[in-house]
Amino acid sequence: MPSGDPTPPAVSRTVVVVLATTPAAALRRADGTLLDRLIDQLSTFSTGDVHVIARSSGVIHAPGGAYMIGSEGSHGLAEDLRRVAGVARTATGPVAVVAGNLVVHTEALALLMRRPDAGTAALVAKGGEEPGPSRPPVRIDRGLVVAAGTAFHDVAEPNGTFRGAFQVGADDLLTLAATAETLADLAEVGRFGPADGAETGELLLAGLLRSGVTVRAVRLGRLRCDRVTIQAEADEAVSRLGEVDESRARLDAVVKTDDGFFATYFVSSWSKHVVRLAAMLGLTPNAVTGISVGLAVLAAVWFSDGTRSAQVAGAVLLYLSFVLDCVDGQLARYTRAFSPLGAWLDATFDRVKEYVVYVGLAFGYAAGLDDSGGGPDGIWALAVAAMILQMLRHMIDFSYAGARADTERARRARAGDVGSPAALDDMAAGPSPRRRAVPTGRRGRDPYAPTSVHAVLGGGSDGAPGTGPDVAAAAAPGAGLADEPVGGPADETGRRTKSGNWVVRLSRRLEEDSFTRWLKKIIVLPIGERMALIAVTAALFNARVTFVALLTWGCVAALYTLAGRIARSAGRRS
Repeated sequence: MPSGDPTPPAVSRTVVVVLATTPAAALRRADGTLLDRLIDQLSTFSTGDVHVIARSSGVIHAPGGAYMIGSEGSHGLAEDLRRVAGVARTATGPVAVVAGNLVVHTEALALLMRRPDAGTAALVAKGGEEPGPSRPPVRIDRGLVVAAGTAFHDVAEPNGTFRGAFQVGADDLLTLAATAETLADLAEVGRFGPADGAETGELLLAGLLRSGVTVRAVRLGRLRCDRVTIQAEADEAVSRLGEVDESRARLDAVVKTDDGFFATYFVSSWSKHVVRLAAMLGLTPNAVTGISVGLAVLAAVWFSDGTRSAQVAGAVLLYLSFVLDCVDGQLARYTRAFSPLGAWLDATFDRVKEYVVYVGLAFGYAAGLDDSGGGPDGIWALAVAAMILQMLRHMIDFSYAGARADTERARRARAGDVGSPAALDDMAAGPSPRRRAVPTGRRGRDPYAPTSVHAVLGGGSDGAPGTGPDVAAAAAPGAGLADEPVGGPADETGRRTKSGNWVVRLSRRLEEDSFTRWLKKIIVLPIGERMALIAVTAALFNARVTFVALLTWGCVAALYTLAGRIARSAGRRS
């Protein structure tokens, strides 16, 4: 659970490009135009310069005021894309691309841009409204956007919609620039037909996927984010914003949706109230981390007493320590206070707290007794073995994450297709009669209407994971048979084929059922389950039972994870 103090000045802030290239951005409300409203929302949290691309002029809204970046506005889709490429090539931090005709909750934008180091992500809604000209279809799989449609392409088996805003991480900026320039070249030769500029954002998102970039799916939940085209739609969208309690939605959003079973049902079900209290008291995430460490040390002290009442007290303190271990990350998300130092401290002290508790348990079991031969029943040998096993698991997890990232970077370097015409050309050309007859969905037939022929932007590399943070996340503790690439090869319709060996296919089948999905999370013994195992066995039994349980379950978890990774690696090589 990452935590930290407010982002220091050394961390580059997100630069925002607002695509005010359609008349809808100038639609008026009581508080000004939609564009004015959007820029005011962006100013409420720390961003860098806000570049506005419009047809009349180009403007930068900087912290010190707005200033012109050109006497003339953008003249069309190709120039829109080139201006985005120019921003991407000069930016030193993430770049967010936002449609200028958005009516959106401020908190929805914060979900997307609250962490400058969070990599590339897109704002999406899963289920709900059907895709349409202002809601291009996407396919979401395991928290990633794996295929995205545009006005020129459908997506096979879509399960969500793109809502008009995405952020590109600093590591992917060169890919964004190259993709935008390639798409601009295609637009200049008429490959997209008479496009009106509303397509810029969706084309860039689709192009990034085709270039192999990993794109996290940032889901709106109850929040609203709508692109509008006429005044009536704008009025209705603004009125719908008031139907949602934004402060409550912000608090709900602090809970991770992919946590372990114990953390989800025994901590996060009520920790939001602690987050609100901590924010009211002005506590920082690092301060909460410190309190969590203090409680773990107190738990170890009580465990070292060795009596039954002390064991129960230690178990309660250990549980509360874990609650605060979750709260520090939730508070960081709630207050948007992140730093590399906070994340490092949290990860480091997670290990320290666990090992201190091991020492306390061993002392309590061996109190006043002969410690020859490793203590009574070899308790110190068991404690050291439990520490070594856990350290080995962490070493394997981190090395695997690094190996996957290195392999993916090498694959992309060998392919040489990042932003290249070969990777993106079929976005605007192909056998689909829809592409030939209706070059743009905003003129003539609706490209999102049901059809028997799919021109899919989803085959090739858009389902393959990139080198963003999700690669590391897939190899973190808790990843077992389920950490295979989410996309996999796609057939000519963009549907994922039954690729991979039997391990991958079995994992996908298990993911479809809620019970087996939770079982997969539990079996790898993540930190929440470890803390629960220690607390329960220490309170009801003794330290020997605790260490034997940790070693038994830990070995099963390690073998499960290693077997899955070896089988998948062998399947990819074959």
